[in-house]
Amino acid sequence: MRNKRFNFSFSLLPFCSGIVAILLVSYIGLIAVVMSYAALTVEFSQSVRNDESKVATLESEYLASVARTANTNYATAGYAKPLTKLFVRVQSATALR
Repeated sequence: MRNKRFNFSFSLLPFCSGIVAILLVSYIGLIAVVMSYAALTVEFSQSVRNDESKVATLESEYLASVARTANTNYATAGYAKPLTKLFVRVQSATALR
């Protein structure tokens, strides 16, 4: 009998090295995606806080204006109460007259 050698052209080492390289690149890509998502989330939450503070400032200004208007004594400001009230009938403003 002859001694036959089987020569496989397929080697497991380059195949595993290629798989490891692909997984490493994928892992680095996923880390980059997660880090950018975290940065965007922090930036968005900061912008929400800034907007909330602006709204709170505007709301306090509005409430101060309402309180000033409600507490104004119009008689001392030179205004007088109306002597008579007159109600005027108007025709309907719709298209079905």
